[in-house]
Amino acid sequence: MPIDARRKVRPENQEQPWHPLYSYAYVTDLYEGLIVVDVMNLVDADPRNNFLERAVTFNPNGVLNGAVNLVIAGNYVYICCDRGIVIVSVDDPLKPRVVAEVGAPFLKRPKAVAVQFRYAFVVDEEGVKVIDVTAPMMPNVVKASAVPLAGGRDIYVARTYAYVAAGTQGLVIIDVENPEAIKLEKIFTADGKINDAHGVKVASTNASLFAYVADGKNGLRVIQLTSPKTTPGYLGFSPKPFPQLIATRKLPGKALAISKPMDRDRAVDESGNQVSIFGRLGSRPFTLAEMQKLYLKNGKLWTVTDEGQVVWSK
Repeated sequence: MPIDARRKVRPENQEQPWHPLYSYAYVTDLYEGLIVVDVMNLVDADPRNNFLERAVTFNPNGVLNGAVNLVIAGNYVYICCDRGIVIVSVDDPLKPRVVAEVGAPFLKRPKAVAVQFRYAFVVDEEGVKVIDVTAPMMPNVVKASAVPLAGGRDIYVARTYAYVAAGTQGLVIIDVENPEAIKLEKIFTADGKINDAHGVKVASTNASLFAYVADGKNGLRVIQLTSPKTTPGYLGFSPKPFPQLIATRKLPGKALAISKPMDRDRAVDESGNQVSIFGRLGSRPFTLAEMQKLYLKNGKLWTVTDEGQVVWSK
């Protein structure tokens, strides 16, 4: 979030100014498409003006009709709607513009989308599918990479695993270490107790990883994914999850979604915009151009094999 008057960017750190897109909330509407809401009055230290107003309603020619879910990755909003995934640039948040679409026959009524690094992971009526968004304005579908799944409603990607809230199938865990060939890792229902999963978020507390599942009529479920007692290598980068249902909270109505604040360990977003203040002199994060030097050369993707051989994309 943008800084307030008590926290100043230090020029000696070469820190970057906050991008204007972080002054707004982004909302999907089934009929109105994308609604951009100014939220800056919530951080101006004046409690008397904490009222939200829409700044922009965006749905040119109905391109975002049926919008049900979105994710923001850098300067782009990925929106699930009737036409598939529509990618909208919010580099100027008051003048959004459509830059790309991925639709039928690859996607069938997408329900949710998550973006991690160079890939978008989409849940639609058929399962989980993958789109290469290395260049968001020129997305490429990864046809060979998919996990068939009925009833998927939400998805959250955490390092090398994707977690899908899949209705009667509970929490479905997918191995996405290789996004070009994702595979089913585990289906977890806690012996049938988790049977109406609508939403999922994943977060760490101390040395353990937890999934928080909005389990519809059953309320909120807390699932411990890793722990020092049950998980070999639990301090590693992405240990294999061993899910255990550890808590349930019944709610007055159905649990349909779970929110989560911005992840604390991200210094910059996918477009190189700085999103947090560094606490040491000279410790600014990479810009987008600097990050791209790690995986692009002359606009082409490069990788290294286990034998040390450089492989160039076509």
